[in-house]
Amino acid sequence: MKSLEGKIAIITGGASGIGRETTLTFLKEGATVIIWDINKTNAEETQKLTGEHTSVVEFMHVDTRNYTEVENATNKVFDKHGKIDILINNAGITSDSTLKKMEPEQWQKVIDVNLTGVFNCGKAVSLKMMEKNSGKIINTSSVVAHNGNFGQSNYVATKSGVIGLTKVWARELGKYGINVNAVAPGFIETEMILSVPEKVLEGLRGKTPLGRLGKPQDIADAYVFLSSDKSNYITGTVLNVDGGMVF
Repeated sequence: MKSLEGKIAIITGGASGIGRETTLTFLKEGATVIIWDINKTNAEETQKLTGEHTSVVEFMHVDTRNYTEVENATNKVFDKHGKIDILINNAGITSDSTLKKMEPEQWQKVIDVNLTGVFNCGKAVSLKMMEKNSGKIINTSSVVAHNGNFGQSNYVATKSGVIGLTKVWARELGKYGINVNAVAPGFIETEMILSVPEKVLEGLRGKTPLGRLGKPQDIADAYVFLSSDKSNYITGTVLNVDGGMVF
């Protein structure tokens, strides 16, 4: 039996990058996937890649910064499928500058997507999970939440905050049968990372005990594990998927 057979999963930012790989992997594992994203073109491209699974992947234009929009989308998914088993809070953005140069607008833009968006989705979806006394919520943090990263005050603040949310929610939602965990990816071969100069990439590889960058599949596999029954006694934890960059 596939590890996510019959599960209903919402994946934010599921139209590209790690989110796209997660969408395709979840479909292979038997889940019905609802992509929440603001990029319809990317979502359509992702749907074209699903092959035989096209009938069990859906796209909803959802701006996770807007709680009313998230709440309405949650209700639609729940009304259609009768449950929501999994929420992957994967959507995120960067807007890098040093503290000296960072504009307040840059700070707020990243906070709104990476932290407020996670709160909005977690609140709306968990209310439906509570009705069924079951659910898995996985929040996406980052390796930089542990050690910081030059020029990323806003991004690091959000990814550290996501770890805090994860631990609070695990305590609050455990009595409803809901597991809440976080995944902290290292440097992963997505379009954003691969646009970095090769010299910088070599430096990142050199800091990683496994000697390579991660692949989107590495993160998707971690999401599958934490969404499956094999992780039923794991909650409130942060799974570092970083090639050993942080111990």
